Amino acid sequence: MKTRILAIIALTCGLSGFCLAQSSPTTATTPASSGGSSAPYNEGPVWTLTMIKTKTGLADEYIKQITGTVKPVYDAEKKEKIILDYKILNGEASDPHDFNILILVEYPNWAAFDTLRNKMDPVVAKVMGSEEQRKELAVKRLDVREILGTKTMREITLK
Repeated sequence: MKTRILAIIALTCGLSGFCLAQSSPTTATTPASSGGSSAPYNEGPVWTLTMIKTKTGLADEYIKQITGTVKPVYDAEKKEKIILDYKILNGEASDPHDFNILILVEYPNWAAFDTLRNKMDPVVAKVMGSEEQRKELAVKRLDVREILGTKTMREITLK
């Protein structure tokens, strides 16, 4: 019985060592071990993308609404360096289920999201009013648009 247990332990240790050897970094000739990444790109800022589908004929109405609400918030956040930049793209939907407006917001890095709400809430309250006022605006927007989804992605620059 002891022999069988020792054999199982030896086999487990041997397999563990083999697995570790497969995932260990290579010698000093690789860029990763000299402090750099071996990825074929450099990492840049992080973007959130919000895909919006406006109801037929109401794209301009939605854009008017966000000009008085979303734009001032993003401008204030940009001034306070909470965000780096933002872009709003308007185009044709490829099918009835596709978005026609894309809102992109650029953040310096992933760490910017750690305390984001603490930084953004005062700006939003200052520009857009009380929580009740913001709820009313959100309900009003339901009549003209639907948010299809939001993604967060890192910008990369190819090496």
